[in-house]
Amino acid sequence: MARLVENALFFFDAARYHLHAWVVMPNHVHVLFTPEVGYTLSVILHSWKSFTASQANRLLGRYGRFWQEEYFDRYIRNQKHYLIVIDYIESNPVTAGLSGRKEDWPFSSAGWGARAGSAGIPARS
Repeated sequence: MARLVENALFFFDAARYHLHAWVVMPNHVHVLFTPEVGYTLSVILHSWKSFTASQANRLLGRYGRFWQEEYFDRYIRNQKHYLIVIDYIESNPVTAGLSGRKEDWPFSSAGWGARAGSAGIPARS
């Protein structure tokens, strides 16, 4: 399921938004992105949630709500805040005790450098 969610994040990267950082955890997801002109936060989140819920429910043989309705957004104030948020997102698996190093969590932008050039991995800018 984590790979399904991660691939959904990649799908419209550079078309509807620009991904900066993400982590897919067992029970939640953190994503830092900039919407492209003409795409709102709610439209982008609906697209991710709708597609992944449909696919996950099909794979799990279930139906009904998959994601919580609400989400939390933050305004990035400056470069320092931007870097703090990226570190917070990518360190989530370590904080939760799921990984010893953030780079080792397979469903995160933290390991981009090691995976650069892999199919499906967007380029970091």
